[in-house]
Amino acid sequence: MFALVDCNNFYASCERAFNPNLQGKPVAILSNNDGCVISLSDEAKKLRLPFGAPIFKWEQFCKEKNITVLSSNYPLYGDMSARVMNILRDFSPDIEVYSIDESFLELKGFENYNFDEYATKIRSRILKWTGIPTCVGIAPTKALSKVANKIARSNLKQSKGICIIDSEENRIKALKWTKIGKVWGIGSRLQKRLEAKGILTAYDFTLLPSDLVLKEFSIVEWRLQKDLQGISKIPLEDAVSSKKMIATTRSFEDIYEDIENIKERISTFAGSCAKKLREQKSNCHVITVFLRSNRFDKNQPYLKESRTVLLSYPTDSTLVISKAAIHAVKSIFRKGIRYKKAGVVISGLVPNDNFQLNLFSHENPKHKPLMSAIDGLNKKYKADKIKLANQDLKRTWKMRQERLSPKFTTNIKDILIVK
Repeated sequence: MFALVDCNNFYASCERAFNPNLQGKPVAILSNNDGCVISLSDEAKKLRLPFGAPIFKWEQFCKEKNITVLSSNYPLYGDMSARVMNILRDFSPDIEVYSIDESFLELKGFENYNFDEYATKIRSRILKWTGIPTCVGIAPTKALSKVANKIARSNLKQSKGICIIDSEENRIKALKWTKIGKVWGIGSRLQKRLEAKGILTAYDFTLLPSDLVLKEFSIVEWRLQKDLQGISKIPLEDAVSSKKMIATTRSFEDIYEDIENIKERISTFAGSCAKKLREQKSNCHVITVFLRSNRFDKNQPYLKESRTVLLSYPTDSTLVISKAAIHAVKSIFRKGIRYKKAGVVISGLVPNDNFQLNLFSHENPKHKPLMSAIDGLNKKYKADKIKLANQDLKRTWKMRQERLSPKFTTNIKDILIVK
């Protein structure tokens, strides 16, 4: 059996855990730079504030409906997520942290357990120790546990946050209730293809011939179908795995029309990517840089351009990656365009101790110890004190967070005082 434990409205719940005045009231959390709505409490959803709504367009609506709007407090959310996941490890040694607010547990040897009682115990402990409400779905496979979790979440009063699929009758009933577009792993394109064949529910999908699914779709969809049929084909994934792509993308705090400001930002983004690359002990072969204009500016057409650079040897050097990124951005920059966002994406990742060498070109051997020294100093002083000369030494990247709550668990100055 598998259990999927999902935190309800996680970002909003984290804010409520430390500010009880928000309980029962509509809450919305914004994305980077206070751009769009990325999390809503149930009360805000009932008021029909759209997910992804640009806040500058919905500011007046939020005021009229008394919706509390907050900036994303990522240090708080990350810490609260770690606390929830640590609690879950007490309930099963086999755990896959699927995202910041949900995890799969494999319940091996739990055949004689009362799953309803066990799920209740999980929910009550997380709520008591962190203040975060959760839903638990338990079923014979990962895909079915996802379905069970959605059912538990859809009607909290009736389900009490728990749904157990432990019989064939319950499996069929749950799959008939689940629309095909709501199935874990079914994207919008695949949904359209399936609906064109008359597949409207998860149950319809399980009735397709398996050889047809393999022929017209792929092994991924075949495994999903088997999982939904109650035959486990999607195992737990390793908790720790290296990323296959690393990106740093940001909206600028101002509109930029000059190349110098953009080059400085691109160099900073490239340095951030290189640092993450070294942390996971990888090198990269490919660097992609993109520039975007302001899509909300009706006075000019929306422009998005990118350039990809292939390196002749794999590297994790900030010097090499920054130089390549700046070369790329020079080639796509256009005068007269008002740029609002840029990003650096590195891919073609390989382990830093096992890769194909190039006979005619290689990295400067001084870069490795130099990067190690820079990382050591920046870690010691807990800030990027050492930068490249083409970066602004007095400038640190700071998101627009005008509605930020205190960092209750990660900053000693923000810890609550009990009187």
